[in-house]
Amino acid sequence: MYLRTGGFPCTDGRVYCKCVRGRIEADYLVVGAGTAGMVFTDRILAHSDATVAIVDRRHAPGGHWQDAYPFVRLHQPANLYGVESVPFGADRRDVNGTNAGMYELAGPSEICAHFEEAMTRVFLPTGRVVYLPECEFVDEGRIVSRLDGRTVPVTVRRRVVDARYLEGRIPATSAPPFAVAEGVRCIPTGGLARLAHPAGRFTVIGAGKTALDTCVWLLERGVDPADLTWIKPREGWWPNRRYLQPHDQVVEQYVANAAQIEAMAQATTIDDLFARLDEQGILLRVDPSVPPTMFHGAIVGEAEIALLRQIEDVVRLGHVRAVERDRIILDEGVIPTTRDTLHLHCAASGLVRPPLRPIFEPGRITLQPMFWGTVSFQYAMLGVVEAELHDDDQKNKLCRPLHLWDRNVDFLIAYAALMANARARGQHPAVSAWSRTSRLYPFAELERYADDPRIPEARERSRAHAAGALSNLPRLIASA
Repeated sequence: MYLRTGGFPCTDGRVYCKCVRGRIEADYLVVGAGTAGMVFTDRILAHSDATVAIVDRRHAPGGHWQDAYPFVRLHQPANLYGVESVPFGADRRDVNGTNAGMYELAGPSEICAHFEEAMTRVFLPTGRVVYLPECEFVDEGRIVSRLDGRTVPVTVRRRVVDARYLEGRIPATSAPPFAVAEGVRCIPTGGLARLAHPAGRFTVIGAGKTALDTCVWLLERGVDPADLTWIKPREGWWPNRRYLQPHDQVVEQYVANAAQIEAMAQATTIDDLFARLDEQGILLRVDPSVPPTMFHGAIVGEAEIALLRQIEDVVRLGHVRAVERDRIILDEGVIPTTRDTLHLHCAASGLVRPPLRPIFEPGRITLQPMFWGTVSFQYAMLGVVEAELHDDDQKNKLCRPLHLWDRNVDFLIAYAALMANARARGQHPAVSAWSRTSRLYPFAELERYADDPRIPEARERSRAHAAGALSNLPRLIASA
């Protein structure tokens, strides 16, 4: 079994995470070295003297980013993502492409390098971490190598941290959820970067962010929009990336947030709320003529939306059941296809919704989202809460789990939780102090621009409508 350790057992007599005669002992066992597990571990190490064993079935940290299609990019600026202890990105604005004028979006190689740096330069040198790649945590007391099958017993003194509870499927590692006849050209979207033979036409299957990325990538590389068919069961709402920017653009984000709170206080229906946010450009949609019913929360730029609107052959007949040589069978109809069409599988269930469970339980932490916001900030906050608070009831009252968003109403549920959590954090000074200064917190830099007259105006607007939003959102949610 391959172990990466921080140089322990220690020669001065102190034993941290120890592997003695084949047994691993640690305060925490974190299952999964993706974003959730890594950012949680980072805060545990920073806010306590605890020891951590990290087990992951992949060969290196990074989670699904290790398997991602090569042209995927973060939804939000790199500055707001990843492990807090390690700066991420060069804090540059992109000067070309669909993200021009906004802060850089990292790709999979950069993201994986960031997590590798966190592991090798921060975690392991503490002497309090042992990392077990290519391994599976099979039960409460055993870890099994995926390479040689060797089993190592593990003793966890405090808690097992499940960072894989919400692990979804991605096209690169999942078969299409529809039948594919022999002879049909059908590949996951990542295969586009390694295409050996040109296609006469492209059919993109899926409505989520992977499908959006695929369509944009093809159009940016000169594929004629007339040669694209886009099959999507639902139309979606997409938060505007312009309003999630750090540094000198954080004021614009703050102003948009105030406008959003006002809309939530004044809206009479869910549709009315989304219409208000649409009109202000806070939320985007590809086709203004089709009411969106999906909200996955992926952040998109206006230039990407403009490109996607060039695609005219959009099929809305439900999910694909089967792709045959000359036709595609869907829930609500059949459309033709051809042998030289390349069908791009973007239809994996990336967002899963298992039953909610308390985040903090005896012997266990189950990482789940708590409110609308960036994932890194939320999972880092869970690490801070675990280290700084000492009562599970208190922790669970502050950190209430939510399902990942899927429908329009889920955005309202998540935003109401965000407002409630922001207020509740004030009762816990250590958590509140961390959140205000963390680079992962979208408004951490706001005070640097205190002289901007838009800030007091937006602050007053938020205060004037916060109570109304908090009382109106439950009514709107109940109407769904």
